Amino acid sequence: MFMLIAILLALIGAVFGIVYIKGALFLLRVILSLGFLGLSIFIGFFSAITLYARNLKYFIYTLPFLIPSLYAAYLSILWKNPLHILGIIIYLIVAGILAFLKISEPDVGIFERLLPAETLERRGKYFYAARKYEKRGDLLKAAEAYKKGGMIESAAYVYEKAGMFDKAAECYEILAEKEREYLKDASEAWKKAGNLRKAAELLEKYAETEEWYLEDAAKLWEEVDKERAKEIWKKVAEYYEKEAKEEGVFYEDAAKAYEKIGNVEKAKEMYKKFIDYCREQAKYDKAWLKYVEEVEEKLKKL
Repeated sequence: MFMLIAILLALIGAVFGIVYIKGALFLLRVILSLGFLGLSIFIGFFSAITLYARNLKYFIYTLPFLIPSLYAAYLSILWKNPLHILGIIIYLIVAGILAFLKISEPDVGIFERLLPAETLERRGKYFYAARKYEKRGDLLKAAEAYKKGGMIESAAYVYEKAGMFDKAAECYEILAEKEREYLKDASEAWKKAGNLRKAAELLEKYAETEEWYLEDAAKLWEEVDKERAKEIWKKVAEYYEKEAKEEGVFYEDAAKAYEKIGNVEKAKEMYKKFIDYCREQAKYDKAWLKYVEEVEEKLKKL
């Protein structure tokens, strides 16, 4: 801390010394010269990197900043054409702002930034319009603009952000026509919208190829249709029984699913197989014996 204060005081002293001996104009020359030299070195470093990487495109992008900076440094050192220096400063500030905007949002053109969202939408620039709607918090219009532009996934995301889960679910269903993975997203959105039947139907459909989700579908059906839930629990039981042939731990899941549909005899059979599996595992890890005790107690109650 003491060192920082000492350095700061030294700088202030140097500034006042230069002003006192050489005048304020000389101090300005020093500041501008050092500033433009530093900027030139900084930009030149990136120019060198782009050349080393043989990226001519980005090397060319650095030139509109590098050349004016070098020229301004030359003018500042020799103190020639101060108005040129002022012009270069203004140019670099404007160019820097435009470059920052381009880097931060590369998909948005300079012209599109100047028009209101409604005008962009009327002109068919749905992406740019949606971005502007979204930025100003008009999520419904943003989602609709995305949808008009065929950007269905973006529309679904914004609908969810706005809490319009039914609209989001409809978007996911459209996407699911080409990619089944979106059936899961549609189901989740319908669930958030409060339409559990629709959520259950779509998750069941998704589980036709992704059987791991059968149990989740069965749980959803239990909320709206007990009979349909039993049908799905039967599929769940059969799925886990099939999986248990490869990995015995699934016998317990199969037993629980058979219990759900009231098939006690089949549940007992699965529990017994699970006990055998646990005893086999206990040869290597005694912790498995606790599962044997738990399941044996459960079998007594069935």
